[in-house]
Amino acid sequence: MPEDLKTRVIAALRTVYDPEIPVNIYDLGLIYGLDIQEGLVAITMTLTAPNCPVAEILPGQVQAVVRNVKGVSDATVELTFDPPWGRERMSPEILMQLGLM
Repeated sequence: MPEDLKTRVIAALRTVYDPEIPVNIYDLGLIYGLDIQEGLVAITMTLTAPNCPVAEILPGQVQAVVRNVKGVSDATVELTFDPPWGRERMSPEILMQLGLM
């Protein structure tokens, strides 16, 4: 996959924030998989909890943001809760920012 396209997709994902935790979904560890093949982007993601109030809208937001990235012809988002999200998926920088480290 072209590295610059992957970089642009990750940058786009970093513009989407979890409404309950003031951190973008990429650094929060909600993105479990990112597959890019010839402009087609497949994202596997989770939420902080299965009953998350934005479960209905966040995947659509992610899909729309990624579809707007130059070089992306289409994007799909699959929501999963296996394995369940935990704070160990957060980057060390974010843990420090939130005072959890």
